[in-house]
Amino acid sequence: MDFAYRYRLNPTPDQQERLAWTLDICRQVRNHFLHRMNRVADTSYTPEQNRLPDLKKWWTDLQKVNAKVLQMVVRRLYTDRSNLKKKKDKGHTVGKLKWKGKGYYHSFEYNQSGFELKETSGQDRLYLNKIGDIPVVVHRDIPDNATVKGVVVKREPTGRWYVSLQLETTDSPPVKPTEPSEAVGIDVGILKYTHDTDGTAVGSLDLTDERDRLKREQRTLSRKEHGSNNWEKQRKRVAECYDTIKCKRRDFLHKLSTYYAREYDLVAVENLNVAGMMQFNSNSRNRASAAWGTFLRMLEYKCEREGTHFIPVDPRNTTKECAACGVKTDKSLWVREHACPSCGFTADRDWNAAWNILSRGIKRLGEGRSECTPVETALPTGTTTVPAKRVVETGSPGLNERTAKAVSE
Repeated sequence: MDFAYRYRLNPTPDQQERLAWTLDICRQVRNHFLHRMNRVADTSYTPEQNRLPDLKKWWTDLQKVNAKVLQMVVRRLYTDRSNLKKKKDKGHTVGKLKWKGKGYYHSFEYNQSGFELKETSGQDRLYLNKIGDIPVVVHRDIPDNATVKGVVVKREPTGRWYVSLQLETTDSPPVKPTEPSEAVGIDVGILKYTHDTDGTAVGSLDLTDERDRLKREQRTLSRKEHGSNNWEKQRKRVAECYDTIKCKRRDFLHKLSTYYAREYDLVAVENLNVAGMMQFNSNSRNRASAAWGTFLRMLEYKCEREGTHFIPVDPRNTTKECAACGVKTDKSLWVREHACPSCGFTADRDWNAAWNILSRGIKRLGEGRSECTPVETALPTGTTTVPAKRVVETGSPGLNERTAKAVSE
């Protein structure tokens, strides 16, 4: 199983200069091979990579960069071209790979060799060939059975440096039963970020103060002379605002997705077309801020890691169908309660949708529908609303016994 751990680097001023220089050389190498790709017919990765030794003879700066790093630059370029071709074959309209200007290339990669994580009694250090030992903040230990296969060094717009360790382990995820006893259906939204079949509703993350600060800093940036020293200082302040919003959102999504992946044997969710939903005319900012696609991707790989069954289902009519009898009833978006005119069942709109999602997930898993409806087998009859702040503080959204036990552990 492959996964990655991301750590903060604390390079010295000389190391920062060396890292930035290496990053810029990688950018120039990419542009060089892109130039050849656009003008030489039928170029492929292996012959172009084999040109690197001859290139070093007249481009002497390349001798100061690790050979694996340069090879990965060329490989990434041809991987990007391959991905564009796959999209084009599927009918998407794609453009061409663009020339990277200064400041628009953000990372480089060591693969297989040229790096070593040194655990010392004081500050842990990451050795990078041609650069040196860089202090690294190892905030969580690497598993004993994991092997570091590569590292990706990245500079964020704020100017901070990070490293992602690409880890590989031979251990298989824990085996959970094919007939899950702990199953949950999750309906995602905006006012309530998630509403599950256990009756727990988690509120969306409030980033109002962070957005207000971002607006103020952006207005200040617009008054600076572009390219000046003051403009660059203010640009970093704006980048820090964006970084704060991103980190708080990802922290919230990580903790929420980890909770569901660890506490249940089966997780059923809507297979949302998030990119298509962003094309709607209204409320696009709230949909983008919700980051449903990121949450579902996190939940999927964490379920795979924990051995949990992850079942995406068709989202159509999950809100309209009655979880008790299956009759479809149209309702406007502002109607937040489901009331079935056929059987008389009433429930919160999102809770009803969550049960429909779970029912479809169980069907996909092959269990089939039980004789009684999901609503008849449900223990909770109400909804417990949990603010997003509680998820950030405790790392889990629920208030029931299972959640309390998970938090205490």
